[in-house]
Amino acid sequence: MKILVLNCGSSSLKYQLINMETEEVMAKGTYERIKEGNSFLTHKVGDKKIRLEHPVDNHEEAISFSLEQLLNPEYKVIDSLDEITSIGHRVVHGGEKFKEAVLINDEVIEEIKKCASLAPLHNPAAILGIEACKKTMPNKKMVAVFDTAFHQTMPKEHYIYPIPYRYYEKYGIRKYGFHGTSHQYVSQQVAKLENRPIEDMKIISCHLGQGGSICAIQNGKSVETSMGLTPLAGIPMGTRSGDIDPSIITFLMKKENLSADEIERILNKESGILALSGVSQDCRDIEAAAAEGNERAILAIKAHNYLVASQIVKCAVAMNGFDTMIFTAGIGENQVNIRKGICENLRFLGVEIDDERNQTRGEDKLISSDNSKIKVYVVPTNEELMIAKETLELTK
Repeated sequence: MKILVLNCGSSSLKYQLINMETEEVMAKGTYERIKEGNSFLTHKVGDKKIRLEHPVDNHEEAISFSLEQLLNPEYKVIDSLDEITSIGHRVVHGGEKFKEAVLINDEVIEEIKKCASLAPLHNPAAILGIEACKKTMPNKKMVAVFDTAFHQTMPKEHYIYPIPYRYYEKYGIRKYGFHGTSHQYVSQQVAKLENRPIEDMKIISCHLGQGGSICAIQNGKSVETSMGLTPLAGIPMGTRSGDIDPSIITFLMKKENLSADEIERILNKESGILALSGVSQDCRDIEAAAAEGNERAILAIKAHNYLVASQIVKCAVAMNGFDTMIFTAGIGENQVNIRKGICENLRFLGVEIDDERNQTRGEDKLISSDNSKIKVYVVPTNEELMIAKETLELTK
């Protein structure tokens, strides 16, 4: 059983071909700058990385060329596209309609389109990928796996916003949450590491990368998360502000004569730890600058760690406490000092990091001390494998 996992952006395509009998990634790749005239594919098979300059005008051409690489005699991993059992598509927003992964048909495609206003950069791209696959591999079963679906178990009092209720009824304005596939995967993984039923655990998952979110998982289900209607809400991220006083938006629009599109760009592209540090959106650069005494970089790290810890506490309230915490994604898996700084803000809860155990990157590892009241783990995320598993379950 070989599953092709696709993640389509507006001008990009990421894919993995996974052998589900062994959960081995047979090949993976990233197509960049689609439609821009200088597009190229980076294709990886094992330790071999191949960069291919190949301009394409749309996602259909990008998918076709990527599939050719799976069959390329120099580094092929399959003999025929018939070996691909089915295709799993990452779709960012499923609104309230989709509470779990679904087999894709024309009705599902129309519903994904209806959610496009809630994720205008992501859902249209997913549709492009789905339509392209229908043309390129017309007989393959396809599954849509939604970032928002895992959070559909949140109780209403946790996702409703205190604004006029008519806007929820009219436009579906509520908290949806994102990174659901990642939070689901790492929570299941930590339950295996603990050798405990996930239904008996209260887990807080910290997905920290260029985008980041915190999630409270009780009985294996999401009950609270930091992102909201869009991925802009919650903790400060690489270039995203996270939660701020909403009056700041109207204040700046009036003072700077900004349009809605301009203020949205500022909050999504010019804010977060980039804005605080004045150095970079990359935590590695900021940590290097902080080590040299850069005050803004030091401020950015302290503010980030404090605000992440604050969201963790909010998630703890949703479960009336927690027993396990997970760090995952690029920053969570690799930035030793960031993990330690966040946990130092949680000492009052009995969280205690073991400095020696914390010297780890990108592997499943318990990093809390034996005296810690909360067990703290690093668990590398694997959203593609989670998508493949959901796809297999619906198509086998």
